[in-house]
Amino acid sequence: MSGRRLREAVQAEFASHGMQNMTVVISGLCNVYTHYITTYEEYQAQRYEAASTIYGPHTLSAYIQLFRNLAKAIATDTVANLSRGPEPPFFKQLIVPLIPSIVDRAPKGRTFGDVLQPAKPEYRVGEVAEVIFVGANPKNSVQNQTHQTFLTVEKYEATSTSWQIVCNDASWETRFYWHKGLLGLSNATVEWHIPDTAQPGIYRIRYFGHNRKQDILKPAVILSFEGTSPAFEVPNSGLH
Repeated sequence: MSGRRLREAVQAEFASHGMQNMTVVISGLCNVYTHYITTYEEYQAQRYEAASTIYGPHTLSAYIQLFRNLAKAIATDTVANLSRGPEPPFFKQLIVPLIPSIVDRAPKGRTFGDVLQPAKPEYRVGEVAEVIFVGANPKNSVQNQTHQTFLTVEKYEATSTSWQIVCNDASWETRFYWHKGLLGLSNATVEWHIPDTAQPGIYRIRYFGHNRKQDILKPAVILSFEGTSPAFEVPNSGLH
């Protein structure tokens, strides 16, 4: 019933500004949850839903008032004049980490980003190019992501003698796996599921990460690193 009343109020507001036959849809696309919102009448019963309406019996009326104002602003093209309202509190600086921080370690004789398993010299369209690197906890990169991606697949362009990025960790055809080991050791596996649209040529896979280092009696530091695979070829799909 609350949703019905809200829709009807918004429709009426649009209609009052000459915008007839508007279809109003309530959809929580921003993933915000404000608990139950009962009608004033439902609130009086004080069942579970009423007790969970956290702003009291007039919660729905307050929402309707706000949404009518929004509808009016849209109808009159005055959205820019709306007040932003108070800024929500920012509690990030008060968060106390409860999970112990693990210092990353590379195997003896290795460093972060080293290639443990290179790609094969050649792959065809439809196959999966895979490279395994000496890795570090991806959580270290949450606030330190220099390249804004954990991986890139790059193609060599002979005309410019440079490597051009063709996809990253946001691309559908890539996969990034982090394999946690013991005592801070870990590996990172990067896969490229070579699509039908891949152009023939020379490719390589790169990995970007951050490792946590801590010396005795010193605060931990986060260091960036990167690794690059040997080049491999994707031949013309018509060649056998």
